[in-house]
Amino acid sequence: MSHHVDLSNLSKVYSTPKGPAVIVKDFNLRLAKGEFVTLIGHSGCGKSTVLSMLAGLNDITGGAIILAGKELVGAGPDRGVVFQSPSLLPWYTAYQNVMLGVEQVFFTASAAERREIVEYYLTIVGLGESMHKRPAELSQGMRQRVGIARAFALKPKMLLLDEPFGMLDSLTRYELQAVLLKLWRENRITTLMVTHDVDEALYLSDRVVCMTDGPEAEVGEVLEVKFPRPRERQAVLDHPDYYQLREQLITFLEDRAHKHRPAPVPNAPVVTRSPAAEPTNRSAPALVGRV
Repeated sequence: MSHHVDLSNLSKVYSTPKGPAVIVKDFNLRLAKGEFVTLIGHSGCGKSTVLSMLAGLNDITGGAIILAGKELVGAGPDRGVVFQSPSLLPWYTAYQNVMLGVEQVFFTASAAERREIVEYYLTIVGLGESMHKRPAELSQGMRQRVGIARAFALKPKMLLLDEPFGMLDSLTRYELQAVLLKLWRENRITTLMVTHDVDEALYLSDRVVCMTDGPEAEVGEVLEVKFPRPRERQAVLDHPDYYQLREQLITFLEDRAHKHRPAPVPNAPVVTRSPAAEPTNRSAPALVGRV
């Protein structure tokens, strides 16, 4: 498959009173057209920094990003972005929030065609009867559905998801994962998602890219996820490779992500990590439902 997105030697450096702070260094990643890739790593490792540079919301210090053969400079409608919080305009209805971008991108379309696009995506995310409500009248999960509809309605070349389900309860998260996969299957938009959830990464992705800890974060390990699509949660859970891949991801996060950690001293006392420091739970995930 040809490369649709190419992140080449990407770096991000901030100036601080103590000197340059290198957040991301020599980050290299290629995505094929229609591929769903997830970035996973510890909090503060630079996952969202990479995503925001790709979105054009954060300047690149070094390297380049190529999308569909063109180098990216700044933000643009060729990338649909879904954040952890959808940032809707509170004085607009769900319909008006989605229409705002549709009018800008599809300005040559007729009013009826634009209305059809907005109504289609709001209906498919489950807001057919709530599209004329304002954000204050919608639950957090419903507001995130608006954010997903808004991103897909622009028909972008790439979808960027920054922990889109991180603020939701488990049941709502599973429901919206199903909505996301349904839309992704229908549109096959090349997708890069940031998450800290190992089970979410395995369920949604074609590949999981593990990032090393910062400073100077980079790609540490890449896992191929070959579960058949369309995916059913229980079938994924029952797949013979599931727990092996899950253990591999957790082991990376617990051990190999810390490239700057000094080597252990022989016969040194073992330091027990606090529960808060654990990146994820090794217990069996509660995966229910189907997509």
